[in-house]
Amino acid sequence: MIYRAAALLLCASSTLAFAPPSPSTVSTTSGLMAKARGEGYGHLLNDITETIGNTPVVKISEKMCPPGRTIYAKLEYFNPLSSVKDRLALSIIEQAEADGTLKPGDTVVEATSGNTGIAVAMMCAQRGYDCVITMAEPFSVERRKIMRMLGAKVIVTPKADKGSGMVRKAEELCAEHGWFLCHQFETDANWKIHELTTGPEICNDFEGKKLDYWVTGYGTGGTYHGAGKYIKATRPDTKIVLAEPEAAALIDSGIATERNADGSPKDSHPAFAAHPIQGWTPDFIPAVLEKGLDLKLHDEYIKIPSTAGIEVSQMLARNEGILTGISGGATMWAAIETAKNSPEGTVLLAMLPDTGERYLSTPLFADIAADMNEEELDITKSTPGYQLLPEE
Repeated sequence: MIYRAAALLLCASSTLAFAPPSPSTVSTTSGLMAKARGEGYGHLLNDITETIGNTPVVKISEKMCPPGRTIYAKLEYFNPLSSVKDRLALSIIEQAEADGTLKPGDTVVEATSGNTGIAVAMMCAQRGYDCVITMAEPFSVERRKIMRMLGAKVIVTPKADKGSGMVRKAEELCAEHGWFLCHQFETDANWKIHELTTGPEICNDFEGKKLDYWVTGYGTGGTYHGAGKYIKATRPDTKIVLAEPEAAALIDSGIATERNADGSPKDSHPAFAAHPIQGWTPDFIPAVLEKGLDLKLHDEYIKIPSTAGIEVSQMLARNEGILTGISGGATMWAAIETAKNSPEGTVLLAMLPDTGERYLSTPLFADIAADMNEEELDITKSTPGYQLLPEE
């Protein structure tokens, strides 16, 4: 069933032989657009899951890109529920349906920082499963609300128990009630969807073109493992850069995660410390990531300073009109730093995992006020009508 979904994705992305629309006062296309505006999607889709994948690659302007280098961003927030995790959820659910471990009437459970839970809740809503999500307290409240909007039950676990606490809670619930656990941190269905879709999308978009570096971080490690495996097999000259938070440099520590029989972590990793990049680097090295590391896929490694993800995410919004989350800002920071240390003519691609709208209650938006500031008040006062002024 996963391969059927992939075929639909490839079919939906093909350029059809439509006649271009007549010129008008509104621009219908640009030189690099795959299809002219107004042509339509090209297909009538059976359900929301058929929109997953085929996310666009967009060039970053000279306002942010170091001179003489070219940086592109793969915008995973173009997936239907606005993150790369839509791919993972599709793969896990379809694989479980295919092998019979997930049946009609079952309840699906997952431990998540938010994006996977939202994607799993979407899949459960579409397929008709009940959904229970466990989520550690520090993650943004808007994620809880989105999951509940999609019909999921959200069980919040204490901050002191970290990411491994929400995993333990999910395991407890499944053991008690006989529910289906997604195991996003352990299942091969995670990385395989990226080998099947994300990696091919990148290589197809850059076919016949230069691509010196592919830059990514990790949460579960699925994108790094699966897409990285495909890229290395298809374009061995493309170097892979793997990033992680400086405050939680688990890979760099050289300390392995002890595991239970199912691959889940036994304990919190000793090198973990709290960091601001939600969705990246839980307090253990996921089995999916570890298997990718064993393949020695990455050529370079970079640590992200604590505030860099927030700062670059804000820069992307204000300079490029790209609204991505802290993880996207962190990946772009890694790409920019790699570009600075690379020869002229270098071409890089950074993965932007999700939308900035997932972070409204986080430090990313801490300095963004809801009320008008002094400059905005001056603008409204510049004409006499319709003024909403603060009370004296």
